[in-house]
Amino acid sequence: MDRALKTAASGMYAQQLNVDAIANNLANVNTTAFKQTRVEFQDLMYETLRGTGIPDQQGGTPPAELQVGDGTVPSSTTRNFGQGDLQPTQNQLDFAIQGDGFFRIRKPDGTEAYTRDGSFKVSGDGNLVTSNGYLVDPGFTIPQDTTGLQVKTDGTIEATVSGQTTPVTLGQFELAKFVNPAGLHAVGSNLYEETVASGTPILGNPSSTGFGDVLQGYLESSNVSIVKEMVKMIEAERAYELNSKAIQTADNMMQLANNIKR
Repeated sequence: MDRALKTAASGMYAQQLNVDAIANNLANVNTTAFKQTRVEFQDLMYETLRGTGIPDQQGGTPPAELQVGDGTVPSSTTRNFGQGDLQPTQNQLDFAIQGDGFFRIRKPDGTEAYTRDGSFKVSGDGNLVTSNGYLVDPGFTIPQDTTGLQVKTDGTIEATVSGQTTPVTLGQFELAKFVNPAGLHAVGSNLYEETVASGTPILGNPSSTGFGDVLQGYLESSNVSIVKEMVKMIEAERAYELNSKAIQTADNMMQLANNIKR
């Protein structure tokens, strides 16, 4: 019975983490470019009570082992980087990536981060920055007398400057992609950092082979499905409830065994 208590307790803890991940997905259903996550589980070690190939008392050889598992354990969280819906904003500083790739962001400490959130702003000194003031890499400086910005699908940025008829080219977005984007480390503020699991970034221009297009005046929505998350939450709740009933059953059986001597 002690094994049953520990096994069921591991199941309850696993479902608690599962609900935590589901709650985070639902909380970020309106977060720009948020990617849905799920918790993955693995079974724990097994105790072999009887192996195969060992004759029993009657001389027969069991064809299968007699094993009892010790429960489950959360093994990892996997992020789904599937494309979210593109929502028009009519804002010339909003950008969405249609396809593979991340915008490159330069943090204040000089390290590089990556994001799918293209809701950029212009800082006081004319630099293109994120909502937190982090520089978009490579850097773009918007002239003070700019009356409009145009961004092509290949990431080329052109500014219409007051008094000039020909647009001024400010530069071009450079995107990054990874062999294993699920291995990226989420640091909050819609930013990711590379890890050993993600591999080093592969750089390229938008619309080139293997990279998506940059669309101006759009933002990528979260790819969380509310209906699917609600169904998963109900399943997790029922699994948690069943594990708690297993603990109650094991406790009742121990109580019955303890009362035999009476």
